[in-house]
Amino acid sequence: MKFTRHFLLFILLNMPILFFGQVKKIGLPFIKNYSRTDYKGGTQNWNIDQDKNGNIYFGNNDGLLQFDGSKWNKYKAKNSDAIKCLKVDSSGKIYVGCYNEFGYFKANSKGKLEYFSISNSLDKKKLGIIDFVWKIHLYKNEVIFQAFDRIYIYKDNKIKIINAPKKFQFSFLINSKLYLQDISSGILEYKDGKLNYLKGLNTLNNSEIWGMIELENNKILAATLDKGLFIITNNQALPWNTEANTFIKKNGSLGCILYKNKYIVISSVLDGIIICDLNGNIIQHIDRSKGLQNNTVLTSFIDKSNNLWLGLDNGIAYVNENSFLTYFGFSYNLGTVYSSVVYKGNLYVATNQGVFYHPWDTDFKEGSFKLIEGTTTQAWNVQIINGELICASNKGALLLQNGKMIKNLDPKGYFGFKSIPNHPNYFIGANYNGFSIFEKTDSGMKFRNKIEGIDKSSNSFELDKDYLWLKKDQYIHQITLNKDVSKANTIKTFTQFSEQNSGTGSLQKINGKVFFQSNNIFYTYSKTHGTFEEDAVMTNIFKSIPKIKKLTEDANGNIWYNFNESMGALIKMGSGKYKHVITPFSNLTGKLVANYMSINTIDSKNTFIGLTDGLAHYDAAIEAKSALKPIAHIRSFTFPGDTIYLGNKQDKSEKYELPYSSNQVKFTFSSPSYENLENIEFSYQLEGFDENWSDWSNNTIKEYTNLKEGNYKMKVKARNSFRIQSDETSIEFRVFPPWYRHSLAYIFYLMLAAGLVYYTRFRIRMKIRKNKYVETLEQRRLYLEKETKIRLEQYELEKEIEKLENEKLQIKLLSKDKELVNNTLQVVKKNKILNGIIQRLRDINTSSFDEAAKTQFVKLNKSIIKEVTTDKSWKDLEKHLKNVHFEFLKKLKEKHPSITPREMDLATYLLMNMSTKEIAEFMNISTGGVDLARYRLRKKLELNQKENLIGYFMSIK
Repeated sequence: MKFTRHFLLFILLNMPILFFGQVKKIGLPFIKNYSRTDYKGGTQNWNIDQDKNGNIYFGNNDGLLQFDGSKWNKYKAKNSDAIKCLKVDSSGKIYVGCYNEFGYFKANSKGKLEYFSISNSLDKKKLGIIDFVWKIHLYKNEVIFQAFDRIYIYKDNKIKIINAPKKFQFSFLINSKLYLQDISSGILEYKDGKLNYLKGLNTLNNSEIWGMIELENNKILAATLDKGLFIITNNQALPWNTEANTFIKKNGSLGCILYKNKYIVISSVLDGIIICDLNGNIIQHIDRSKGLQNNTVLTSFIDKSNNLWLGLDNGIAYVNENSFLTYFGFSYNLGTVYSSVVYKGNLYVATNQGVFYHPWDTDFKEGSFKLIEGTTTQAWNVQIINGELICASNKGALLLQNGKMIKNLDPKGYFGFKSIPNHPNYFIGANYNGFSIFEKTDSGMKFRNKIEGIDKSSNSFELDKDYLWLKKDQYIHQITLNKDVSKANTIKTFTQFSEQNSGTGSLQKINGKVFFQSNNIFYTYSKTHGTFEEDAVMTNIFKSIPKIKKLTEDANGNIWYNFNESMGALIKMGSGKYKHVITPFSNLTGKLVANYMSINTIDSKNTFIGLTDGLAHYDAAIEAKSALKPIAHIRSFTFPGDTIYLGNKQDKSEKYELPYSSNQVKFTFSSPSYENLENIEFSYQLEGFDENWSDWSNNTIKEYTNLKEGNYKMKVKARNSFRIQSDETSIEFRVFPPWYRHSLAYIFYLMLAAGLVYYTRFRIRMKIRKNKYVETLEQRRLYLEKETKIRLEQYELEKEIEKLENEKLQIKLLSKDKELVNNTLQVVKKNKILNGIIQRLRDINTSSFDEAAKTQFVKLNKSIIKEVTTDKSWKDLEKHLKNVHFEFLKKLKEKHPSITPREMDLATYLLMNMSTKEIAEFMNISTGGVDLARYRLRKKLELNQKENLIGYFMSIK
């Protein structure tokens, strides 16, 4: 059972090969040209290869070109621009051959391709010029570079050289055998490190062989430049007399490759390429007239998706051979196609330029459609009605036969025609101003009448047995015709089919029944109830289909529908069942004709679809190709200061680490799904930042800024034009935190916090201890302050007491001084009196006195004089005053050095608060003299009139 499941899985995965192993004979594959302005390189492209990531490489005149589906890159080899050959090995090395140089490109640690020269190790002075290296072969475990004069065998970083017998032309690796052509010795085989001659092939000695491939039964096809095609078998070379050989003899060959083991692609010098079968029958011919930008094809290559790449003499071409669809475009003289039909052996096509035809049974590979004379105008439809071919055009209703217009039934412009139920010989036509009736008679088709009462029309109309239905703009018109279909009896207009579903979508007939559709809900009209009723069966069929605009049924009962600018189909399987097919038509997105569904199904292998630029052919029998999955790549990963080129790297499992300063990142995406590139979409999610996957879009760049530190995973998916999703690809990276949020920083912070806690606790303990100490000191200080204050207060008290005592003593002293002064004054007065007495005694005449009296008188006189002369009280007073007021007199003298002793005495007397009279007596001057002395003293002391002299003396004291 397990084996069976694995076998079925193998079959499913390989269905594209099993069911799509053919080249279509009808139409041309899609061709995409790339000019040198697209890839920014030289004109000529000599060789093509592909790596395991899907990138395509081209050997160009200006270097190595790389294309990943999104972006072109160019790389230069050392000392040479033109790359004539290349080969990609399994490790991702890209070996290249140039002029006088060969080596390889290899992705460095950052994914950027770097060139490494192999030929540098050669002694070029001894060898001379290498010339162009034209071919590279990965032969067993050797890399062989072939130039004209030698082959260079590279193995284990060493080079072995084998010289040409005369001159090599080209070389070819066929089924693990390496063949070389020498212009004189013919074809040789390289084996076991030696060249071995192949006998019997001298026919090819004078011709240039540009291609060799192996066919069935060990036959080898050799394509020469100017001698045609040859089959090499049984040691002889024979001309391959086929249709393909005739073409090559005329146009020359530049090589050939095998395609799907069933076809041969041959490049020509003059006329593009041909694709023929193994019998030489040409199936396709693609040249400049059919879409190539240049007719000289230098090389061809089949990619991993079985599509064809062409290196041209000027440009590059992509040929979508592996497709459901082929096309008839400008090379077949077709413009915008509105309708097509096969009638009596011809394929007729209604276009904006008229009606064209092409024999149906004739090969489509050559020749164009021919215009039917007389139909040169806008042709809207070409139909088979009652066995006749009629065209609806600007010129009218045209009857066609055998590739000719034989009759104009009505010159009015027409959109299309329909058969009328219950009137087998009549059919109705929608013209620009209403409807008309045509009739088939014994004498042929003819115009019968215009339907009166109807002045509007469009290309969207249907008939059932009761009504003519017309959709114009947003309205549905229900028209009742009279019995002879000459007049409209009633016209009823609808703007919606139900109150719950507004609007009118489309009008169509399916399985012979008229349906009305709005928002994918289908209705039929009930004549009994006079209302539209939902058809659950049809609605259920379309419930999971995108919102449709228009649909039509083909001749085989298949239903085709338009949505947005794309289309899909429901292929009828029988018993009311349909198979939904949408994938094959995604390539037609944007190419369909608006409001005109041109579907012409002849059989299961032939369906024609009208396009804005021609006609497409679809073969439903090969639809299984849709199983192919696209591949998604993260092409590059950029952050400040660096870029990682992931598209070139073979190992993408590396996890990248970014500093916080590089937290701005940019990703570019690509998908090497080269079919319909403009419809490839991407979805992405940055795990760790985005909560959900992004919406699908064509954008190939995504940037993120200010990412926080952490681990991230960028995931990308691709979706091709067939709506098939790739597996997700991813890249992991880590943004380191800033230094202040690094784990080491947090350890430091923890240690710092612990240190701070410890320090804080230590400081608190020290603070407590200090506080206690300070408190003790404070208490002691307070105690000392208190004690000092008490002592100070005591001292102040003592000082105050002393002061009081001094004041008291001073008062007492002043009192004593006063008393002494008074006493002294009394003595002075006494002495004055005594002096007066002495003076009077002198005036007394003592001569009359007796001796005794005289003696007594003399004694008395002497006694009085002695009393006066021996009295020292004045001097004692003066000495006493100077001693008592010494400090005052000292300060006064210091402050006023010019003061005289007499003025100092006056100051002392004034300080003692003596009166003017007392001072006058002491100083032995008049009271006026005291006032004058006081005035002079004030002046010397520089006192103004308001200042008190005694107060000034008190301030000095």
